[in-house]
Formats: sequence, structure tokens, C-alpha cells
Amino acid sequence: MTKQLSLFLLALLPQAEWLSVVSAQQRPPSPVLYTEAREYPLRRSVQLPGSVEALRVSTVASEVAGMVVAFSAREGAAVTKGQPLAKLRRENHELSLRSAEAQLREDEARHKLAERDLERARELFGTKDISQKQLDDAQFEFNARQGRLEKQKAEIAKIKDELERHTILAPFSGVVVREFTELGQWLAEGGPVVELMALDELEVVADVPERYFGSLKPRARTQVVFEALSGLRVDGRVSAIIPRADPQARTFRAKVRIPNPGGRIGAGMLAQISLPEGDPYRAIVVPKDAVVTRGPQKLVYLVNGNNTISEVPVQIGSGVGAWVEVHGGVQAGQKVVTRGNERLRNGQPVQGKPLEVRLP
Repeated sequence: MTKQLSLFLLALLPQAEWLSVVSAQQRPPSPVLYTEAREYPLRRSVQLPGSVEALRVSTVASEVAGMVVAFSAREGAAVTKGQPLAKLRRENHELSLRSAEAQLREDEARHKLAERDLERARELFGTKDISQKQLDDAQFEFNARQGRLEKQKAEIAKIKDELERHTILAPFSGVVVREFTELGQWLAEGGPVVELMALDELEVVADVPERYFGSLKPRARTQVVFEALSGLRVDGRVSAIIPRADPQARTFRAKVRIPNPGGRIGAGMLAQISLPEGDPYRAIVVPKDAVVTRGPQKLVYLVNGNNTISEVPVQIGSGVGAWVEVHGGVQAGQKVVTRGNERLRNGQPVQGKPLEVRLP
């Protein structure tokens, strides 16, 4: 095509479109990364509101009575399993332990003496120097000392166990959400110390309308969105389906278990659950980074064979990990721009390199 003919054709275009084409032709190729669109089996999903519940919530109690002499488990404090929460006064038990250990040393000495006496009695009985009754008395004394020794050892083990229970430990890792005692307060046996909540793993509970009950499957993969956390998306699985409907609302309760790395999600927060529903179908998916939002529009940029890009409006469907379903003019195998697509324009030349994005 001659230069004169190109100028003639450009002159026929509207002014705004002419400027866009000239601008695109004059730009140097923009460096971008692209990934091929894929076909992937998906299932339709139903969006339901839910609320977050902790898997483990425990009111930690004291196993023994005593006065609180140390209390470090304040509300909001994160604790690990086995960490001391409170300590009770233990001087009386420590004195009892020292007395019992002294008694044990005496009992051990008497036990050794009874053992030697029994050995001599057996020797003398063998030479007919003592009677059977005297041998039986020596055996009885040894057995009595043996029993006393074992009883004293058990007493010491009991005192040590009570001393250990004067330190109340966290039964699992979590966050203190409530305090029930204070420094200097007397705790009765079984008295509450703190309420502890585990936040490493949570459950999102949702009420599912009965028309979707047959579609629910245990361990089905779901996605949970938290709008209060800037749209945080977390992958989860259906952990329980309660097969009893609410008589008023005709809904069934479903539970979705999710991880909580970093403890960002709190119990009681609202969430949006995508529960799978219906049979699987083949969908076109692209990396989420390939979708650009411009006002109300969602766009995907395709890399053409002549290293220019085409702007394609799309509608977003279900998500699958780092990928998302798109409806529009995108086919499996086409190259979609995943990096460098923020300022692209239709028809702009690009210099692309492939970027691998793994499907789940």
C-alpha cells in the first residue's frame, strides 16, 4: 500500500478514531507477559451469606483452689499451647513436698534395714537358729516397709501433680477473648480463668435453601469472600451438612472450613460463600490478573498474531484459585495479557513473553 493511499484511507476515518490509530502505530511495542486461556471443568455456584465461627472455644478452668499470684493472659493476647496463663500460690504444697521427700528418705533407710534383717533371718532359719515365726516376722516387716515406701512415693507424685496444676496452661494455641480472674483473687477448684479461642482454622456457617440441599456434597471446594477485609478470598471445603431444616425458614445449615493464616479473620465476621451447585460444565478461564476494570466494564487484552492487542469486553463468572471464568470473545488457547495490561489500548503493538500460571 502506497503512502498516499494510507493517508487517503486515514482521512476517511472519524477524527477520534484516526488519532487513536495513528497514536497506536507511533507507539513503540509495550513489553507484556501473556498466558493462554484454558478450558476448565467448573460447576455453577450459589452465593450465600454466612458468619464465621471458631472451631474451638474453651473456658479454661483451674483444677485446684488457690490465690492468683501471676496472671498474664490478658484479653486479646495470643498464646501458644502449653503457655502459662496464671499461677496460684504454692508455698504450702512446696513445704508438703519437702516434708514428704524427707519422710521418703527415712522410709528408704528403714526399708534397706528390713531387707538386711530378712536376709539374716533366712540364713539363720536355714541353720535352725531361729523359728518359722521369727522368719515370718522379718518377712512381714520387710513387706510393711515396702508398702510404706511405695505409698510415700505415690504421695510425693500426688503433691508434685498438684504443684504442676497450680500453673494453669493453655490447652491449645489461640487468643484470649475474655478474662475471669485477676491478680490476688481466690480461685475455687474448677473456677474459670480465661476464655480461649483458636483462630488458626475457622468455620463459616450458612443457611442453605432447601432447593440447593441435594446439590451439597461433603468436602466440596468453595470460595469465601470477606468484603470487610478488602474482598479477601479464601478457599475452603464443606465440612458438615446438617440434614435438619429450620421449620420456619426451610433452610439447612452448612459449614465450610477455612484456614486463617495470620489470624486476619475474626469470629463473628460476615462472609459470602460460593457453594457449588449442579453438574460440572466446560468453561473458559483466564488468570485473574488478565481482567482489567475500566468503570463498569471488565476487559481482557488478547495478543494477536501480528503482535498487536485486541480489547475484548468480558463478563466474570466463578473463580478457581488464581483463575476466573470469563464469558465473551475469548477462546481456549488465545493469549491473554496478564502483566503490563494497565495502560494498553486497542490495536497497540506489544512485545510479549509467556507467563506460566498454574491451574488448581
